[in-house]
Amino acid sequence: MTDNTHKILLVDDEVDILEFISYNLEREGYKVYTAKNGIEAIKVAEKKQPDLIILDVMMPEMDGIAACEELRKLPNLQETVIAFLTARGEDYSQIAGFDAGADDYITKPIRPKVLISRVKALLKRSSSVAAPQAETSTNTVTVGELVIDKERYVINTKGEEMVLPRKEFELLSLLVSKPGKVFTREEIYHSVWGENVIVGDRTIDVHIRKLREKIGNNHIKTLKGIGYKFVE
Repeated sequence: MTDNTHKILLVDDEVDILEFISYNLEREGYKVYTAKNGIEAIKVAEKKQPDLIILDVMMPEMDGIAACEELRKLPNLQETVIAFLTARGEDYSQIAGFDAGADDYITKPIRPKVLISRVKALLKRSSSVAAPQAETSTNTVTVGELVIDKERYVINTKGEEMVLPRKEFELLSLLVSKPGKVFTREEIYHSVWGENVIVGDRTIDVHIRKLREKIGNNHIKTLKGIGYKFVE
């Protein structure tokens, strides 16, 4: 058993899935909370402040996509990793999930050992990304008209302040770290999602599109077949 204090919120309307996954996560030493729909998930997440939320897509009352969008609006959950767990493997469902602010997408059924491996990778990636930021001499970066607040996951452009979902913020921070440099898709995957996190082929494209919607189309340039770069 792993000795750790990570808190995980598991959300699914199927009781047997909640029980099965909870059992395997608790065996690894995680503190597990459960919810049966999106509305309940938001209430539990606000109260318990989990490190990771594993969220089913198809649920009654409020589905996982809508719940993820609401969770990403809460400033105190910006550090929380959100992964969808669903039987739906269609490409459009994955795109909708990443649009809503998800960090990863896991298709069920999934073997317990594989699930635990994915959970560990997500939590490890979350911790390793957060650590360097605490050592940075300044929490604010200014590039042209764009101001990035690393501590609050907030950007300010043309006087408008916006809170970004975690992965959008990390992707933008990476591109802005070296304006003009072309980051390959492989570099972006490694830096933002980590080597052990498996994401869909359209993940980067979806996050780039969402960033362009928020900061404008002129700052992030696509080099077809290579990657992306930030220009002032």
